[in-house]
Amino acid sequence: MKFSIAIPAYKAEYFRECMKSVLSQTFDDFEIVILNDCSPENIKGIINEFSSQRNYNRIRYFENKNNVGVIDVVDNWNKLLSLSHGEFIICMGDDDMLDVDCLKEYDSLINKHPDLDVYHARAMMIDECSKFCDLQEERPEWQSVYSLIWHHTFKEGVQFIGDFLFRTSSLRKNGGFFKLPMAWGSDCVTSFIAASSYGVANISKPIFYYRRNSNSITRSSDIRVKMQSTKMYSDWMMNFLNKEPENEMDVRYWHLIKRGFANRIQHNEIYMIGADIQKNMLSGSWYWLKKRKSYGLSLAQLLFAFGIGLAMKIR
Repeated sequence: MKFSIAIPAYKAEYFRECMKSVLSQTFDDFEIVILNDCSPENIKGIINEFSSQRNYNRIRYFENKNNVGVIDVVDNWNKLLSLSHGEFIICMGDDDMLDVDCLKEYDSLINKHPDLDVYHARAMMIDECSKFCDLQEERPEWQSVYSLIWHHTFKEGVQFIGDFLFRTSSLRKNGGFFKLPMAWGSDCVTSFIAASSYGVANISKPIFYYRRNSNSITRSSDIRVKMQSTKMYSDWMMNFLNKEPENEMDVRYWHLIKRGFANRIQHNEIYMIGADIQKNMLSGSWYWLKKRKSYGLSLAQLLFAFGIGLAMKIR
C-alpha cells in the first residue's frame, strides 16, 4: 500500500465533500482510514452513502470508545497512524479536501526525491461555501529544515497538518505526531522533526484545500491552552537550536532563527494575552500577572498586553 489518508472525523457538515475528494483520486494505490471520535453526528451514515462509489472498498472505519476531544486531538492522529498500512500518510481534517491529482502529484515528487521522510503540497484556502479565499506561499522544490523553520517563523509561512505527507515508518520511529495541547503547533514540530535529516520537497501546484470555518480548532478562543502549547513549542525549538548545523547556508538560517525566534514568540504571546484580557479585563489581568514569570514576560510587556486587550474591547 502506497498511501494512507487518515481522517479523524467528528463534524458532519463538510464530511461528504471531504470524502468525495478523497474517493475521486486519480492515483489508485491508497486506503482511507477514518476514526470517529464519538461524534453525535451521523459520520458512519455518510460513509455508507458512498457504498456504490469507486474506491469505497478502500475505506477502513474505526470508532473511539470515548471522545478524545479538542485538547488531546493529536491522540487521534497517532491512533490513525497506528492503524494505517500505507508507506506514506496524510492526516487531514474532516472538513478539508484533496485535489483529484493529489496522490498522483505526490507519487511523482517521491519518485524525484525518493529518500525523504516528508513532502509538502501547496495549500489553497477555501471558505465555508468551498470557494477560494487565499493561497499558501510558493516554496522551493527542496529546502532544508532550517529553511523551513525560517520561512515559517519570519516570512509568514502558513502551514497545516494536512498539507504534509509523511513516511509512515519514519514518523513512527520519531514517536508519531508531536503532541501539543489542541495540536497548536503540532504540525510545525512534526514537520520539522521529519525534515531534520533530509529536508522537505514541495509541490508548487495547490493540491490540498484547507477549509477556514468558525468551528475549526484554529478559531478556538481557548487562548490559555494555546499559550501552554506555544511555550512547549518554544522549548522544543530552543533545544533543537542548541546544535549548529554543518551546511553553510543552514548556518546562516540557524543564526537568523536563534537571533529572532524568542522575540517572535514573545510578540505572539503578548497579543494572545491581550485577546484573553479582552474577554475579561479584571480576572484575565490578574491571571496573567500571576503567570507572567513562567512565560518570561516583564511587567512592561504585560502592561502592553493589557493595552492591546483594552483597545480590542473598546473597538
